[in-house]
Amino acid sequence: MCFADDDLTCDGFLSGRLRILQPRQGYRAAMDPVLLAAAVPAAAGQSVLELGCGVGVASLCLAARVPGLQVAGVELQPAYAGLARRNAAANGVAMVVWQADLADLPDALRQQSFDHVIANPPYFPPGGGTAARDAGRELALREALPLADWVAVGLRRLRAGGCLTVVQMAERLPDLMLALADQGGVAVLPIAPRAGRPANRVILRVRKGGRAGFRLLAPLILHDGAAHGRDGDSQSALARAILRDGAALGWHD
Repeated sequence: MCFADDDLTCDGFLSGRLRILQPRQGYRAAMDPVLLAAAVPAAAGQSVLELGCGVGVASLCLAARVPGLQVAGVELQPAYAGLARRNAAANGVAMVVWQADLADLPDALRQQSFDHVIANPPYFPPGGGTAARDAGRELALREALPLADWVAVGLRRLRAGGCLTVVQMAERLPDLMLALADQGGVAVLPIAPRAGRPANRVILRVRKGGRAGFRLLAPLILHDGAAHGRDGDSQSALARAILRDGAALGWHD
């Protein structure tokens, strides 16, 4: 199964530094995978596995910021896995994409471990939210595999001392924390649309085998001002640097 070219758009990420094919009607990546990539403390020569990689946006944004990474992804939907391979090749990234269910990974992948595992899991539990009309978008947004299982798979694929980094809706933070109840070294970065507004996203990072205490960091504010009161760009300087220039979040352990 694959998408016809007429059913695709070619979208620019990081101010056009990356050109990404996405389905017109299916799941379309926006800023969340870009923010996820910015939060990963990867260094050249390290290995990264993305769970549920979709068309590859998070991995490719990370590879654009940190040359020399070994990048791999797992994607359940064959058509999206195919697009991830096309996007990686078109952007000059040697990304290995496995088409597989996280609940039944291939033996060859289960024998590997990684310095980093990243994920943008489905946001809605079964029965939550409004069902999408497109089947691919619905599968990407509503979990079939419980969120706790995404976390468990990610931890299993990490080397000792490796980092799991996840972006998720803020209201799912209790589920993430419950899945990490036996892990130390958890840090959470709230993401708020404006100062004084509640966070609607969180980025969570945990180091496998870490012993540090829990940290709740100061929020990342996406837009300046209390409200959108004018035409034009209102992104904060840090959000602009991340979303347009591929900058790191500067989030240190």
